[in-house]
Amino acid sequence: MRDHPSLLWMVLAVVVAAIHQWVPDATWLMVHLVLLGALTHAIFVWSTHFAQALLKTPDELDSRSHQNRRLVLLLVGTSVVLVGVPTATWWLVVVGASLVSVAVIWHALMLRRRLRHALPGRFRITLRYYLLAAVCLPLGAAFGATLALGLSQSWHERLLVAHMMTNLLGWVGLTVTGTLITLWPTMLRTPMDTRAESLATQALPLLATALVILNAGAFAGLRWVTVAGLLVYAAGLVWWGRALWRPARRRPPREFATASVGSALVWLAVGIAVTTWLVARGPVSDSVGLLASIFVVGFAAQLLTGALSYLMPVVLGGGPSLVRIPQAWFNKLAALRLVVINVGLLLCLLPVPSLVRVTVSVLVLAALACFIPLMIAAIVSFVRARRAAADSPPAVPVRQPGTPVERPASALTVAQSVGGVSALLVAITIGVGLDPVAAGLSSTTPTSAAQAQGVVATGETTRVEVSADGMSYTPSSITVPLGNRLVIDLVNNDPSTTHDLVLGDAKTPRLGHEERAEVVIDVVTGPMDGWCTVVGHRQMGMTFTVQTEGAPAGTSADSPSGPSGDTQGDLHGGPAGSAPAAPILTNDPPPVLAPIDPVLAPAPEGTLHKVTFTAQEVALEVAPGVWQKRWTFNGTAPGPTLRGKVGDVFEITLVNDGTMGHSIDFHAGSLAPDRPMRTIPPGESLVYRFTATHSGIWMYHCSTMPMSSHIAAGMTGAVIIDPPNLPEVDHEYLLVQSEVYLSEVATSADDATEVSADKIVAERPDLVVFNGIANQYDEHQLEAGVGERVRIWVLDSGPNRASSFHVVGGQFDTVYEEGRWVLGGPDGAGSDSADGEGTGSAQALGLQPAQGGFVELVLPEAGHYPLVSHVMVDAERGAHGVLRVTE
Repeated sequence: MRDHPSLLWMVLAVVVAAIHQWVPDATWLMVHLVLLGALTHAIFVWSTHFAQALLKTPDELDSRSHQNRRLVLLLVGTSVVLVGVPTATWWLVVVGASLVSVAVIWHALMLRRRLRHALPGRFRITLRYYLLAAVCLPLGAAFGATLALGLSQSWHERLLVAHMMTNLLGWVGLTVTGTLITLWPTMLRTPMDTRAESLATQALPLLATALVILNAGAFAGLRWVTVAGLLVYAAGLVWWGRALWRPARRRPPREFATASVGSALVWLAVGIAVTTWLVARGPVSDSVGLLASIFVVGFAAQLLTGALSYLMPVVLGGGPSLVRIPQAWFNKLAALRLVVINVGLLLCLLPVPSLVRVTVSVLVLAALACFIPLMIAAIVSFVRARRAAADSPPAVPVRQPGTPVERPASALTVAQSVGGVSALLVAITIGVGLDPVAAGLSSTTPTSAAQAQGVVATGETTRVEVSADGMSYTPSSITVPLGNRLVIDLVNNDPSTTHDLVLGDAKTPRLGHEERAEVVIDVVTGPMDGWCTVVGHRQMGMTFTVQTEGAPAGTSADSPSGPSGDTQGDLHGGPAGSAPAAPILTNDPPPVLAPIDPVLAPAPEGTLHKVTFTAQEVALEVAPGVWQKRWTFNGTAPGPTLRGKVGDVFEITLVNDGTMGHSIDFHAGSLAPDRPMRTIPPGESLVYRFTATHSGIWMYHCSTMPMSSHIAAGMTGAVIIDPPNLPEVDHEYLLVQSEVYLSEVATSADDATEVSADKIVAERPDLVVFNGIANQYDEHQLEAGVGERVRIWVLDSGPNRASSFHVVGGQFDTVYEEGRWVLGGPDGAGSDSADGEGTGSAQALGLQPAQGGFVELVLPEAGHYPLVSHVMVDAERGAHGVLRVTE
């Protein structure tokens, strides 16, 4: 049995699918175990079989030993690729792809040899399909091997589309279309369409042209050209498919083999349609999982199992009675398996709760995996029956003239179909039972709460439309008369993800884009808090508040009302009752009114630097549209940046123009803190003088107790003392990271409140910011040009959070941290050179509070490079910006 490798690859695919959570690159492995492993091996074996059956050429043109060598070469090449990609070993990928390509080219040459030596006959067009398909696989393999190089996002996207479509529609698609012209009616046991050969001949140029257009569009980055190629391919497939339609109408599928192959063709059409839509919409790299489900599970797996279910019994031979034995095994529970696979796959592609998707997908995997033991049982039963027949040949029944031919009953029974639907319903029920909240179910009714609290229903209804978009609801707070019936019509206007709303004991299901659902509270008994239950959304500020008119004394929106007794204080990370009641960061923020310029000015001339710092308490914007009463030096938070050289003297006059005592501490100087760092009351001043004895980026801050509150309120800044021989760069920026702890969310300067000391003690910031304002550099982006050197100084002024500064898409060839060169530097001061000839680079600058340094990098192509703290929760709190690089 030369199908043993296909069986092996299928078993491995099932194993990886079962343990995918613990397998690196599990999705990639499953796809390639099926397509490159099982299906490609089957194509080698069966295309050779069909070529011989159609052309009737001598066996010595391509002996069995030569065929086996090709299969071994294919097996080795496939194995090397499947090891090379997950281990990121590029040379292994190239070797494996080359071995696979050599095997395919050898296979094509042998097919071409058969075609040249064959006598004229029908359906030579099938061999031309095979030859064109064989051209596609080495091309697709080259695209795949190139992807392993680690290209830019743009080129990765282009090659990914070319790789997928060349292999799927070229290598697999052309082989399938060439084979089914003759195999499909044979499987149905009915005459083929008389137009079959001419339709196949006419469709081939159309399919070949489509592949050329598709690849040209993908390589050029022209989405609509790629879409045109997909549409032309679909048109060629429709033209070819006319040859399959008449046989199917004449004798519809009655067995697992034909029904499985027919289902595969339907999923192929679905896959092409979905791919066309995804390409037209934009990049497809984020939708690889969706396409893998359709093409691998729906199309490839069902095509392979269906074709083998028919071909293996026929090739085993032995006469009709023996052939029916393995066929009976393949037809066991045929309808049930097909319903579970196809309806289950459809359910998994729909926006169902995650645990429902898990339970259904497990059932689909089990239905697919059933083919493996059935195939083994079919072969064993056939071998036993053949041995028994050899020992005692059975009597050959003689059909009397005029006796009607008895056709076997259909294997696709209604009872089994109902069984398949029932199995799926059980899986759905288990998934809902494991996660009832995600399915929109609740266990209590609001009316019971109303009765318990003695609230009288008014009989009136308040109806409100609420929009979910990004990480916020609009409106995020409403006021309802006590006792009214409340109906919230929730619509999800976010095209990127699902949202829901839980309010008290009522909850909507998870909604896709532009879907709607209602939350109904029969009787409003008091203030309530709501939120989105999708993991992480509530913590991002997606909260909703119901206030009441005429609420009993002592009740407030901060009272526990959720299923777990959570309070609004937890939504932004603060202690109960102390957190803001409205979202802080949204996907559609207002403009930042007074952004802080991140450009770092050069050190001023001279060696003595006299500066006056005035302590002021002013309202400042800390996030787009969000204000806080900040404690500042010179009205900014962070305060002014000082810059100089080693040996420079700084004379700072501190004037306290605030309402409380303040002080100052410069880490850049070394002196006893008793006098210069003392706290002075409002209206007084002091002179602080220090000499910069060492280079680096140094923090300064107010050291009045509680020091954490003064730093968190904004009384901090940077002193930069340039290292000796610091090279000039094209652009130089400064980012001071700090935390913001809000007592309330104020949307105007007049409503701004001071820092929350309770939250500081709990170490739960609402925002983590660069230069005082969350996400300000998403709007007011840092600028650079392609090939220009950029230096970014970073100071973590805390008071509590560490930073891991990272530029997404960039690598640091120079790193200076806490007064020392870590990488690069003048004259190779660090562990590597900064001229591009070194062996290393850095991905992040890790800083504890009060530490600083700088990084340098050169960006090779235009684009938008996010600047983040790779403490990702802090990046999501606002430690985020963008470096825009232009040509």
